[in-house]
Amino acid sequence: MIQVTCALIESKQRVLCAQRSAKMSLPLKWEFPGGKLEKGETLEDCLKREIKEELGLNIKILERLPSNTHKYSDKKIIELIPFRCSLQTSEIDLKEHSRIEWAGVSQLESFDWAEADIPIVQHYIQNFK
Repeated sequence: MIQVTCALIESKQRVLCAQRSAKMSLPLKWEFPGGKLEKGETLEDCLKREIKEELGLNIKILERLPSNTHKYSDKKIIELIPFRCSLQTSEIDLKEHSRIEWAGVSQLESFDWAEADIPIVQHYIQNFK
């Protein structure tokens, strides 16, 4: 199983949603940004590194949320591990995604989410209205 972290980055009552580029797997699906855990890395260090690499942002981790295990295929099973975060810098530099949106909780269900993110979206809607 592949461990993948993701950040629910909050600012001004909104959360950052990122659309995968057309060249990525799951093209143009929406997700909470993050990435795969590397050997010897903590989950928190992984998330901070990935957000810096993908978006050029520094974040502060607030809390870990319930993870979701998702089977994309027999060979690709991921554990998606979400964290609520706040911004420490605000200048976004998109490196991998096609675009980002700052969405209020009521808007989250309107996005075409990557399958592994859907339970995390639902948990966030139920618990952070």
